[in-house]
Amino acid sequence: MSGTPVDAGPVKDAALTRAAQAGDVSALALLLERHRPGMRAVALSLLGPGPDVDDVMQEAALVALRRIVDIRDPEAVGPWLRMVVRNSCRTLLRAARRVEPMEAVPLPSDDETPEQVLQSHALRDWIWEAVESLSPALRLPLVLRYFSTGITSYQQIAEACAIPVGTVRSRLSQARSALAQSLTTTAATAHEDAVRRTENSWHEAHATLAAAERGEFGKVVKDRYSPAVSLLTGGERLGGVDVLLAGMDCDLSAGVRQRPLHVVAGRSLVVWEMELISPPDDPDHCPPGVAWIMSLDGGRFDRVSLYHAPRPEAAPTTITA
Repeated sequence: MSGTPVDAGPVKDAALTRAAQAGDVSALALLLERHRPGMRAVALSLLGPGPDVDDVMQEAALVALRRIVDIRDPEAVGPWLRMVVRNSCRTLLRAARRVEPMEAVPLPSDDETPEQVLQSHALRDWIWEAVESLSPALRLPLVLRYFSTGITSYQQIAEACAIPVGTVRSRLSQARSALAQSLTTTAATAHEDAVRRTENSWHEAHATLAAAERGEFGKVVKDRYSPAVSLLTGGERLGGVDVLLAGMDCDLSAGVRQRPLHVVAGRSLVVWEMELISPPDDPDHCPPGVAWIMSLDGGRFDRVSLYHAPRPEAAPTTITA
């Protein structure tokens, strides 16, 4: 026989990849199934038998959902998927050696953020619909891991959620498994426009800060926040509306300003990642950034958790003779 059957080679891969990039759910599922043996072989070779292999395979599927549009050569999707698995395995191995895990998702070279990529993704609304179906305990670590830009490592998620690192890993494993099932059940349903929701949240973040600088943060809180809102940091409840207002007033009085850098917006969970700008006369006044992690109930924010980015480590002092 001359030639190779289309179903067995890169031509079929290319066709499935292009279909998946255009939003075909079944094409993506077929693509993952075609390459599952090779992907699993990579995981087994690096991790050995065990539950970590299943976690890595689930993570690779999520990465494929978000990053399929990045593939420039559709015929090379197989090596790309195996690279995703290899990166995820290395992250787990680093974590096992108690070294800060690196971001497992290979970012494109044009410096797009995860949310910007997702916004251009034909499958984005379907993914968000599935994310919203998760329980709050599973949804938050998964959203931080895959959709935030500054709270992606296990340690950072643990600090933001006020849970042990081991619990983060367990909940992410459960979340990936639950999300896989939810993606199947929501594939044929109508999905809300995630792009519009995110754009509206960007506008709201800017408008909230502008109102605060005009002395109108109280009005924003009255309109958009629950009267019973809780403000937390590190899992500890600091107080309610009064503390929220006092905290903003204290920052502004000290000359601290905030600038939105990244927004994640679901129906029930919103994350605003902010740059903190210290006053010129006190450049070390505050950490470099803060994330507002907010849950919604009935369209109002009822819980605000603040996660402050760690200060950069000071450079070692050089002593000269």
